[in-house]
Amino acid sequence: MKTELKAKLLQHFSKKNKSGGFTLIELLVVIIIIGILSAIALPSFLNQANKAKQSEGKTYVGSMNRAQQAYFLENGAFTDSVDTLGLGVNTRTNNYTYAIPTDAADLATQALNGATPTSAALKSYAGGVKLGTATGGNATTLAVLCEADTAGTTQPTATFPTDGDPSCADDWTNLSNPAAAAAAEPAAEPAADPAP
Repeated sequence: MKTELKAKLLQHFSKKNKSGGFTLIELLVVIIIIGILSAIALPSFLNQANKAKQSEGKTYVGSMNRAQQAYFLENGAFTDSVDTLGLGVNTRTNNYTYAIPTDAADLATQALNGATPTSAALKSYAGGVKLGTATGGNATTLAVLCEADTAGTTQPTATFPTDGDPSCADDWTNLSNPAAAAAAEPAAEPAADPAP
């Protein structure tokens, strides 16, 4: 029985296709699939690094807004110095330069906090804090956080209407109040009802 098994095994190996491996068509299909997947995934993957860097600017400007509000409660005016806010953040990092570009005359009622990117691939951030009136007529501080719609080394800006909340410029997105940002966008025209 052993010799029969050996004979069958040798016969099987002798009939087996000796080329083995993949055909050229199979390799081309695999290369094309990998190329398509990388073309789809690579831009998204590369953008994630910029989003991580931008989170620094967003976080720091939001912290500057809150620190301005606390500073106003203690001192009765806003400050134009990042160091005075006591946040312990550098005014210049690898990704952003932070500043409070507000005129000294305006510091009694408002302050602009900004993050200007050091790289043209990142978006700018602007924060505004303003003295305002809350529901019920009580004085309070109102804040806004804005993101530039396009990347670049754009200087941060925010608008301070005398009778309303601080808001973002036209080419900036309001991150602090998404509902207000959505309401400011033009509504899509409703689809016409088909005739019955």
